Amino acid sequence: MSQRLSREHSLVDRAGERTIHVGRDRPIRISSGHRILHHDGKCSRPHGHNYEISVAVTGELTAEGWVADKGDVTDIIDRWDHRFLLEEGDPLIEAFEDAGDGDAVVVLDAAPTAEVMAVLLEERLLAELPETVTEVAVDVSETAELSSCQ
Repeated sequence: MSQRLSREHSLVDRAGERTIHVGRDRPIRISSGHRILHHDGKCSRPHGHNYEISVAVTGELTAEGWVADKGDVTDIIDRWDHRFLLEEGDPLIEAFEDAGDGDAVVVLDAAPTAEVMAVLLEERLLAELPETVTEVAVDVSETAELSSCQ
């Protein structure tokens, strides 16, 4: 005879907080350009990277039975794919706009480093994912030697 779990509370209610990992084993890859405007070295010149991004999303299950839809996570990150990430006030912003490529620029309120990208993606994901999400941690790698995570 099989034993049945209590139906008093739905599985969604019983599940508690869970964490999903998107890109842990196969990172989300985007290609973006940037420059660090006030840097003394070669990073002050426009250049690009093939970034690898992984995300951990923690929260209660939604009515659909997941913490967050993987597609929603990747869609938010993909907004930076094949874009140029620039800090507010960078003269390149105006140059892109004058060239008719203003939609190719993402303007950030800080220097577009891997560390800043991780923080801003965490904030954006928290704002746009379901209210049941309580925490988001993002790891952004711009090279094999440089990774930023919480």
